[in-house]
Amino acid sequence: MLHHQLATMARCGVEENITVIGGYRAADLDPQHGALAINPRFDQTNMVLTLFAARDKMVDGEDLLISYGDIVYEARVLQAVVDCDAPVCLAADREWKRLWQLRMDEPLDDAETFRMDGQGYVTELGRKPSSYDDVEAQYMGLIKIRGDQVSRFKAFFDGLDRSATYDGKDFDNMYMTSLIQGMIDAGWPVKACLVDNGWLEVDTADELEAYEAMAASGDLDAYCRLETS
Repeated sequence: MLHHQLATMARCGVEENITVIGGYRAADLDPQHGALAINPRFDQTNMVLTLFAARDKMVDGEDLLISYGDIVYEARVLQAVVDCDAPVCLAADREWKRLWQLRMDEPLDDAETFRMDGQGYVTELGRKPSSYDDVEAQYMGLIKIRGDQVSRFKAFFDGLDRSATYDGKDFDNMYMTSLIQGMIDAGWPVKACLVDNGWLEVDTADELEAYEAMAASGDLDAYCRLETS
């Protein structure tokens, strides 16, 4: 999955200054031509603290592209984020429900809110939805912070209250969606880069095996077409 991401990034011209962040079994990660950063507290922290383990790789003035490690995506999905010129951009799948129906009987059980205003800027994400109306798209875990906002992004993180709770989690264990929601609440314009499928999230080994079988049979093509070379 990591190498799929790296290959897709290369197709979109993202080949330099790539950092893979590891923790558990980090020695098994092969970042290819990228660097490897380590979160030494991986067993005590969550994704935001893991991201900031690579803080020294966040260069002021250069776009910061952030990708979860449990997803793969087509080049068109990544390109939508790369081409977005908003201060913060999030890839989001409008057709998420058909993909989630492959994974579970009731998609809403695993869904999170994703609400937008009339201009496509995100107003809410990451909370428990009460109905499908609360999920206008599926947040994918693919984010871009525009270069001129990177310094401000780091400052926003530094200014967070370490003793507060964030959607029920302490500072060390907050979710990325909680961080982004905090930015939205503070007035940051966060744009949704809307796509229709073209990606996969893999939470378990069983899901990975199911997707691999679907890819071999061609059944996965209707949801996501992953180039292998």
